Amino acid sequence: MPHKAYKFRLYPNKDQRALIHQTHGHCRFVYNYFLERWNTSYKEEGKGLDRSIMSKMLMKMKKQDDTAWLRNVDSVALQASYENLMDAFKRFFKGPNKYPRFKSKKNPVQSYTTKNSHNCIAIVGNQMKLPKLGLVKFVKSRDIEGRILKATIKYNASGTFYVS
Repeated sequence: MPHKAYKFRLYPNKDQRALIHQTHGHCRFVYNYFLERWNTSYKEEGKGLDRSIMSKMLMKMKKQDDTAWLRNVDSVALQASYENLMDAFKRFFKGPNKYPRFKSKKNPVQSYTTKNSHNCIAIVGNQMKLPKLGLVKFVKSRDIEGRILKATIKYNASGTFYVS
């Protein structure tokens, strides 16, 4: 069965909105932090970072006191942000893509992706179960066929939230 994407409008409550914004910020921080580390590593040693090094560095960052706030959000979303960076570098070295840029807080569309591990993303009636957010109301415009692999939560500058 081919992969199929669905997009639904989310209606999070006040606490869930705050956690979504917090997760966007943390994922942006992780992406920018590892991009900076990749740049310095490439200048000093002539090679960048790999996935295992970034994974170990992220675990150490969560244990440190000054970056302990990274534990407040979905860990899979943080891992997905440095995997997106690895994918950006792979596409840069293979083809016509430009060098990865730092993510900005001023971008009108903020998003993060989380993967479905241990059934943490599911549909329960007219609500969607998402990691760390719990049950979030959404508009179910059509039925979903197959299983859910991952979910991307987007926030537009107009104040609307979407999950795809």
